[in-house]
Amino acid sequence: MKPSEVEASASRGAAPALREAGGPGSDDGQSAVAANPLEIRRLCKSYTRGKPVLKEIDLAIEGRGITVIIGPSGTGKSTLIRCINRLVEPTSGEILFEGRDVVQLGRADLRHVRRRIGMVFQEYNLVERLSVIENLLCGRLGYVSPWRAWLRRFPQADIDRAFGLLEAVGLADLAYQRADSLSGGQRQRVGIARAVMQSPRLLLADEPTSSLDPKTSVEIMELMTALAGELQIPVIVNIHDVVLGRRFADRVIGMSDGRIVYDGPPDDLTDDHLNTIYGGDGWL
Repeated sequence: MKPSEVEASASRGAAPALREAGGPGSDDGQSAVAANPLEIRRLCKSYTRGKPVLKEIDLAIEGRGITVIIGPSGTGKSTLIRCINRLVEPTSGEILFEGRDVVQLGRADLRHVRRRIGMVFQEYNLVERLSVIENLLCGRLGYVSPWRAWLRRFPQADIDRAFGLLEAVGLADLAYQRADSLSGGQRQRVGIARAVMQSPRLLLADEPTSSLDPKTSVEIMELMTALAGELQIPVIVNIHDVVLGRRFADRVIGMSDGRIVYDGPPDDLTDDHLNTIYGGDGWL
């Protein structure tokens, strides 16, 4: 869709409120989020036979709140996040999302499930040559026909949602700028807004602050926390910064050597737990 077409479409309706921009149940008529929308059972992943990266992971995620996953590099944090929506194929186990085993789904059913799982990437994954508003509308690709997606012709309601979300994340004045002209923090805000455009029931964030400065990292975590609370959806964040993670988490998952070794509230996370997770105490 050309910028002029988006501008014309935007002029036909006011931007909606944030909740209208993608709350649970806004597209498929499901009005309630399950108590545990995500359950992972005995999940294993090996990239090389006999060398598992994930080892018998069991995890249940409640319908709201921020779950932060911490652990050393190479312990399987990103692999766990990416197995949930099958960007990485599990070796064995079950991933039950709203009662359906994602591991067993065929292509069409997986596409349907993926549109309900938003994803925020470390390196943003924006389409650099497209405008900010067009990147947000990419979050609706799972809901439109292939020919409409190819032509980038989206329903008016989707365009209204996109402008409403840009207002919510503080980028309304950048709607028609190309994505490659944005700063890192601005790009991540676009990435978050694009994920919310999917009307997700679960939001995954794979190291969303690792490429950002400390101030911008806090702002991005504040934004995801605010959106999660407003939309009443759970968020799972893989993060390296323990202090930042503890600040925003409702629950902390500590991983070491492909296993969960801590699962509890951030206030209960002690130096002994961190020693178990990361090994040694010289860095504390």
